[in-house]
Amino acid sequence: MLPLPRRIPALAASALTAVLLATGCSEIQQVSDGVDNAQQCLQAAGIVTQTLQKISATVDDPAAMEKALNDGAAKLGDLGDKAANTTLKEAADGVAKQLEGLNVNSANEAVDAAQKVATDSVKWVEQLTNACG
Repeated sequence: MLPLPRRIPALAASALTAVLLATGCSEIQQVSDGVDNAQQCLQAAGIVTQTLQKISATVDDPAAMEKALNDGAAKLGDLGDKAANTTLKEAADGVAKQLEGLNVNSANEAVDAAQKVATDSVKWVEQLTNACG
């Protein structure tokens, strides 16, 4: 059996690429967009969960808690800015605004903020995941 000339596989790959671009580009883009949207939704829920964990670990340190709240809000804001899904963007921005609105200047405020985040985090995750559905 004679080996295939090296140009044949390259030509076949070029032809396959041309066919995909000509016939299936929109379908491929839709699948890609769906994967990106699902990934962003998982990331958004993960940011809320991570923020809750950081806050729980910083109840005795108001400055560290304030930083954790602001970091979580910034991450959600960044994700919202990159989100192709407008509903996800609005949900991420809304949760970010709520996190930013929590001020932690004392031990009492830290306890209050930790309780609020603990109770509201479930609602926030639901808002974010519902925005993806």
